[in-house]
Amino acid sequence: MKKTLITLAVLAAATGVAQAQSSVVIYGTVDAGFVSERGGVNGNVNKIDSGVASASRLGFKGTEDLGSGLSALFVLESGFNVDSGAQNANEGLFGRQAYVGLSSKTTGTLTLGRQYTPWYNTLSKVADPFAVGYAGSAKNLFPANTTRTSNTVMYSSPNFSGFDADVSYSAANKGNEDALSSKIGRQIGASVGYSNGPLNARLAYNTTSNDVANNAHTAVVESGSARNWLVAANYDFAVAKAYAAYGINKGANSSLRNNGDLNAFNYTSAKTSDDSTTALIGATVPVGPAGTVMASVIHVNDKSGLNADANQFALGYSYALSKRTSTYASYAKISNKNNAGYTVGNNSNVGTGDKAFNVGVRHSF
Repeated sequence: MKKTLITLAVLAAATGVAQAQSSVVIYGTVDAGFVSERGGVNGNVNKIDSGVASASRLGFKGTEDLGSGLSALFVLESGFNVDSGAQNANEGLFGRQAYVGLSSKTTGTLTLGRQYTPWYNTLSKVADPFAVGYAGSAKNLFPANTTRTSNTVMYSSPNFSGFDADVSYSAANKGNEDALSSKIGRQIGASVGYSNGPLNARLAYNTTSNDVANNAHTAVVESGSARNWLVAANYDFAVAKAYAAYGINKGANSSLRNNGDLNAFNYTSAKTSDDSTTALIGATVPVGPAGTVMASVIHVNDKSGLNADANQFALGYSYALSKRTSTYASYAKISNKNNAGYTVGNNSNVGTGDKAFNVGVRHSF
């Protein structure tokens, strides 16, 4: 009897250890709001939209302790539309993120799969007071060619006295890898940052090959590359957090608009530039125990002969009803110059005009 009790106790203890060493978490965000858009060729557009402040998603992430400071990890994340219940258009089952990897406390983390680029992480986590959401999303004016990539290998260093770095390599999308050249569809990214106390600063770079195969698929047409630099920082003064960012975009396809080639206005939009800069200044201000005011100004300077510049002014407010639920309202206006074709969207949609107001609710779990 004593042996049986001892055996059961050992098994119970072993089970507890196994549970502590391995975990899987289900998480997600459900976000929906009323959106009113103005100034586009379609006139006034009023709608219920999904993923206004943050993209609606359902995800699974897990870790397993392998011992000696080494652990395995994975993330599988799918996007969906709250207004219809449907999966995001033109997106795979886990089209937002899907990767697996190994992490060491001393040597860093290596992951493989579909992931955000170091450049986009810098924009969303360091540069933008709207965190690329709401009507004031920085995605409305910053280049849209550097968000997330498939077939990606990424290394993230440990934190050394506030400093850390990321490096990523992305081959062509699955099924389109080309034997003619490994440069076709290739992206390479990197970032280095410093975070200590109230300061968070980061420098990021991304390059995308424009090389393609000829019509006969017998040779490579060398077309250069799109190159994007971004330096960003925020500083928390307690009474307010200040944001600043500056991007340099060189080469064909380096300044793709978030709305693609959409001609949203009563004119044919100017071609995207192969030489431009994008600058942002902004702030978040806590109001009371649960409110936050967000504001930013963004300027696009098109250095090509078209001079298709644009400015965006944005203001927003978020109120935390709890740690997981918040309500929000935001407004943004874009001034397009010389037939520039930028539109005011939000985190998940590109918008239809040069002005937009939205109000909604977001819940995370």
